[in-house]
Amino acid sequence: MTKKIWDELAIKRALTRITYEIIERNKGTEDLVLVGIKTRGIYLAQRIHDRIQKLEGVDVPVGQLDITLYRDDRHDASLKQDPVVNSDQVGVQTNDKHVVLIDDVIYTGRTIRAAMDALMAKGRPSSIAVAVLVDRGHRELPIRADFVGKNIPTSEDEQVAVHVKEIDQNDEVVLKALPK
Repeated sequence: MTKKIWDELAIKRALTRITYEIIERNKGTEDLVLVGIKTRGIYLAQRIHDRIQKLEGVDVPVGQLDITLYRDDRHDASLKQDPVVNSDQVGVQTNDKHVVLIDDVIYTGRTIRAAMDALMAKGRPSSIAVAVLVDRGHRELPIRADFVGKNIPTSEDEQVAVHVKEIDQNDEVVLKALPK
């Protein structure tokens, strides 16, 4: 079973609202840096960047983060192989900046924790905020998103999938039942 939650227009509206909230909470764009979490968070960060540029006329730096090395659920320290680090570069200066981590879905909180670890390994931001398109609940860590497009209550046997044009050829959010 697959249920469409949001279409392209709804995603666009949510990202526009999140953009306004980011600008308002930061009292402008000074020292603001957007960092998209690989993979879909990178495209959402770029879209928020484009809206900020259109609204404020400011080219806010945008970085990207591959958190594979920092995941606690993707590798096992007892294994003989080392985790693969695709890139440990953020691509932008984050020291003394107000960083907004951007991802598609927040679930257990482990991805955000890993992203914060990766950021802190590279420098010391003034602050870190989190923006997500979808919050589906079920947190395992005391982490929350500061900017949320939509809260979608889910069960453990469901998955929220965010599709973006850049990868999936269309923009939509769907709720899928996981195979039993």
